[in-house]
Amino acid sequence: MADRTSEPAAVVTHEDFFRNLPTMSRMCTGHDPELFRSLLGRIGDKWTLLVIGILGERPHRFTELARIVPGISRRMLTVTLRALERDGLVERTVFAEVPPRVVYDLTDLGRSLQDVVLLLGDWTLEHQHVIADQRSAFDARTGVSDQE
Repeated sequence: MADRTSEPAAVVTHEDFFRNLPTMSRMCTGHDPELFRSLLGRIGDKWTLLVIGILGERPHRFTELARIVPGISRRMLTVTLRALERDGLVERTVFAEVPPRVVYDLTDLGRSLQDVVLLLGDWTLEHQHVIADQRSAFDARTGVSDQE
């Protein structure tokens, strides 16, 4: 039997991983900068993030989404769902019933974004109190308050 020596697996460090990623400035000015920025704007929209995160749990009807998404108007939910459908992140299924039943679900492309959305949500949840404290300190120091 031949002696099988194998090379040890290459270890990729945290620094190497991030060093090999493209920088945001290169992504913003790369192949199609307008498309890139419009998609980043769509994905970074607060309503989009919430809808993607919620639809990642299971398919929902419009009225369920309207009830679950905090503070969204019916019109804004419609606009958000249409834009996500147009971008191929959400699919809309109409069932031939009386009255018609419409269900929204993530596509495979939308599911690939869900992990990123959940990571962002988790980061926000973990740091929200620190940021609230920072906002209070800034407001006290400057006498300015941003109500967002």
